[in-house]
Amino acid sequence: MELASGRGSRRSASAASWGSRRSFSIHSQAADPFGRAASQQGHHDDEENLRWAALEKLPTYDRMRRAVVHGGAAVDGHENTEMEGLVDINRLASGEAGRALLERVFQDDSERFLRRLRDRVDRVGIDLPAIEVRYQGLSVQVDAFVGSRALPTLWNSATNFLQGLVGRLASSNKKTIHILQNVNGIIKTLLLGPPSSGKSTLMRALTGKLDKSLKVSGNITYCGHTFEEFYPERTSVYVSQYDLHNAEMTVRETLDFSRRCLGVGARYDMLSELAAREREAGIKPDPEIDAYMKATAVQGQESNIVTDLTLKVLGLDICADMPIGDDMIRGISGGQKKRVTTGRC
Repeated sequence: MELASGRGSRRSASAASWGSRRSFSIHSQAADPFGRAASQQGHHDDEENLRWAALEKLPTYDRMRRAVVHGGAAVDGHENTEMEGLVDINRLASGEAGRALLERVFQDDSERFLRRLRDRVDRVGIDLPAIEVRYQGLSVQVDAFVGSRALPTLWNSATNFLQGLVGRLASSNKKTIHILQNVNGIIKTLLLGPPSSGKSTLMRALTGKLDKSLKVSGNITYCGHTFEEFYPERTSVYVSQYDLHNAEMTVRETLDFSRRCLGVGARYDMLSELAAREREAGIKPDPEIDAYMKATAVQGQESNIVTDLTLKVLGLDICADMPIGDDMIRGISGGQKKRVTTGRC
């Protein structure tokens, strides 16, 4: 009996000891509820630092094609763990992974998104490309018929055709009309003027889209360079009031086609310089912004994250996969077509 009571006392003591340890563990967790979260955050920071260290050791060419992604981009409502860590940028430049990255970066706040981009560039002192358009002594004139002779009648059309055949053998009744005469200025973000004051002609002249039959004099420069020194189509564009699209192509296909025609431009060179300056200064950029900027510089893809951003900014993401349409094919509305025209530019 004494032995049994001794065993019982030892069991009760052991149970009491286990209970006290369990109670102490519970109380210790209650006393420090953020301990585990802090430990997990520290472990996460260590992993991210290791990823950045591995990225910095890569050659420049490979470093521009890798990005540090943490958290896993959610695809179709599920977290994609394959898109976590040191990821090939080609996998983020298009498709569902690219759209998921854009959602995380953009977050329906264009001002905050642009501010994050600008902050990264300003930290290393890179000046974003700016364009100054000057026109000095710009004059545009045309020889045309006036009065009843300018009416589009059958007789006038036949007469114009015969005069075109005769050419210089007969005198012409055309008069010289000055559309623009000795115009000077620097282009701003807004251009106002009364009807028939030459606004459209001025805009066409500034973008190099004037008809060859017009006589043009004066100088037009972009940052001090004339049209002969660069490609104006890659710098400026004249958006016509007429929307000319392929009716059978979807909105996304139309914007993708325009983006591939223009290419990535100077984005890759600017990003390379940005990464080099950050490396010299020991600055670690925002991982999401870094991944986005690298994804925009990827060449040779049918679809790109730039197209998704354009769709979102212009409010065309709701009709991205709809055909443009025309009188025979049902498509998007007239206002959406105008936004597609703007997006193509």
